[in-house]
Amino acid sequence: MQLLNSQTAQDIIFEGLSLGADFVDVFIERTHNETIRYKNSKTEDKQTGTIFGIGIRLIHGDQALYGYTNLQDREELLRITRLLGARIGKSRRAETINFEQQKYPAIASVADREVDAKYKLSFMSKIDRRLRVDPKVSQVILNYINRKQSIEVYNSEGLYATEHRPYIRLAHQVVMKDGDLQSDAYYGPGARGGWEFMESLQTEEICEDMLKKATTALHASPCPAGNMPVVIDKGFGGVIFHEACGHLLETTSVEKKASVFWDKMGEKIAHTALNAVDDGTLGGEWGSLSIDDEGMPTQRTNLIENGVLKNFISDRLGEIKTGHKRTGSARRQSYKFAPASRMRNTFIERGPHHLNEIIGSVENGLYARSMGGGSVNPGTGEFNFAVQEAYLIKNGKISTPVKGATLIGSGADIMSKISMVGSDLGLMAGMCGSVSGSIPTTVGQPPIKVDEILVGGQA
Repeated sequence: MQLLNSQTAQDIIFEGLSLGADFVDVFIERTHNETIRYKNSKTEDKQTGTIFGIGIRLIHGDQALYGYTNLQDREELLRITRLLGARIGKSRRAETINFEQQKYPAIASVADREVDAKYKLSFMSKIDRRLRVDPKVSQVILNYINRKQSIEVYNSEGLYATEHRPYIRLAHQVVMKDGDLQSDAYYGPGARGGWEFMESLQTEEICEDMLKKATTALHASPCPAGNMPVVIDKGFGGVIFHEACGHLLETTSVEKKASVFWDKMGEKIAHTALNAVDDGTLGGEWGSLSIDDEGMPTQRTNLIENGVLKNFISDRLGEIKTGHKRTGSARRQSYKFAPASRMRNTFIERGPHHLNEIIGSVENGLYARSMGGGSVNPGTGEFNFAVQEAYLIKNGKISTPVKGATLIGSGADIMSKISMVGSDLGLMAGMCGSVSGSIPTTVGQPPIKVDEILVGGQA
């Protein structure tokens, strides 16, 4: 079932071209959202709702004009188009557009089965009870997200493309107290798919690992500060690459020369051990797409190969402004945002080393088993990330646990110091915010060794 009549889409595009636009596209979205917050061993909040809206974009030269509405009325859509076109101030003869539906291979999703609310609450209650087995646990918070987005894209090149995108996620947080001491642990798996993903989670292992993290952090000694080698384990450790390097490879940064890498194409920007990709084609992954929000099929984009910058992450406007080819990376939070170049599943690729081999190469340093939150300067890639679970490395072996560790550096610097890459790749779901809103993305990496980085600590 079409979300917008194709004749109406044709009228909008014809009007935009007549008003001087070089290119016009129309984005239509219908999304059903369900969220459940489970706290204090009960449902604290539950929300459901459906949003519908239409975004219209006119591109003239390297200028983009964007407007949106949640009305399907033809006259209202033409009114918005005329308001946008008035800012171009030109007119021309336009031709009728004949749309051709694009048939792209669908990216696999974890089966999109639905279950009733009672079953979902029973599932979360079971996790809550398992985590509260430890008497030091003072709070358990579970946030369930189920999002089903259907989109259509029409453009003045005759493209008509559609996609249905199911998303599901359960964020776990446990808080532990012992006297004046407090710690917490977090785990937020997500997938492109439905309830089958929830049932595939190894709940017992997740709960056991979260309790171990929180207990370790609760009684750990303060982390020493200074420059030292650091081993960052697989999975969410990839958030550093995502934030400190990935954003600098998006043409939204490159076109403004706000990225330190804007003129480094074909140059060495990282250690030769490092290879990194942005891949939207991975079946079932949180950041995967069949098509992007401009209707272009998704693809695998090699970003860094043996330390050399090979590609940027680009959308249509990014290609116009920088000359870097589109990579199927135009994304947006909803119809209220114009598309921009954004990451999908971004990760450092596997290397040849086992984790024990990497740790064994460090005489004295830090093992960051799991990462927490942080902050990044989007222009320079300078970052500051907390380590959720950390241990000292002594004589090539994991030693005592420490708390309060922070990794401080810059993307350009850390990329040149990743000298060893492990063979066990881990991916983790997350939400990424930028100029086109907050979108599902995946971060990841195998274990890596950073030869030297500034560690902030309390000891």
